[in-house]
Amino acid sequence: MAVAFTFPGQGSQAVGMGKDLADAFPESRKIFEEVDDALGENLSKLIWKGPEETLTLTANAQPALMAVSLAAIRAMESRGFSLKDKVAYVAGHSLGEYSALAAAGFVSIADAARLLRIRGNAMQAAVPAGEGAMAAIIGLEQADVEAACAEAAKDSVCQIANDNGGGQLVISGARAAVELAAKLCTEKGAKRALMLQVSAPFHSALMTPAAEIMREALAGVTKNAPFVPVVSNVSVTPSSDPDAIARRLVEQVTGRVRWRETVEWFGANGVATLYEVGAGKVLSGLARRINRDIATGAVGTAADVEAALAALA
Repeated sequence: MAVAFTFPGQGSQAVGMGKDLADAFPESRKIFEEVDDALGENLSKLIWKGPEETLTLTANAQPALMAVSLAAIRAMESRGFSLKDKVAYVAGHSLGEYSALAAAGFVSIADAARLLRIRGNAMQAAVPAGEGAMAAIIGLEQADVEAACAEAAKDSVCQIANDNGGGQLVISGARAAVELAAKLCTEKGAKRALMLQVSAPFHSALMTPAAEIMREALAGVTKNAPFVPVVSNVSVTPSSDPDAIARRLVEQVTGRVRWRETVEWFGANGVATLYEVGAGKVLSGLARRINRDIATGAVGTAADVEAALAALA
């Protein structure tokens, strides 16, 4: 039975993440140094010492989370682990798709860091502060959430941004439309409709300016065929074609993160174990709610690395 590696997205960041890896593995420390060099700043210091409110900024959180994920991969590889030989597929949640692609050799670590910095800045700048919003809808069927979004949007934007599974959908768009859609979802029977503390309406049509910036940015980097197939957020299909992957990354900025379907796809294609590589255990929790037949593990600390190496030997 196959193994897949998944890579977390924004919201999994925490001050101090990855420090244990950097202390235990010289190869992991080199990843943080490479990211610092690529960005021309000491992002590592921010990751390990904070302040949290600065780390949480989109432009910092995105390359920071990628750095931690790749530090964990390098720690495993330093002990003889081969991603190509041991892992059937990789995937990542939103920005985590860049981490997955960097781990599989699609782009260099330095280019991934620079792309994520560009992505974070572009997404932040696409909509004036306060004009967009996102909300988590818990316990309501997707069709009902889509109907609420359509009713609330009218001439505005409101759409499902994330299908996270376990009865959790995230909607995104213009603030007034999202607030109305959240209210409509409650009236339709949602268990909860919670406005999220986010800085922009991610994965909505309002991010179109950011998508165009990413199209140009991706055109300017060297892209390779990944040596492990990467399951796309927007298509839920694996690809090793560099041009197709780049197109899907552009589409991802405004498109839905189809995580529930991704985990279901893994289950339908022989994956028995999912490892979440990097900070936190958000994706592991989601996977357990989506498909209880798939075992989960996390690789975010030196102890996790040892445990995963033993299990995958």
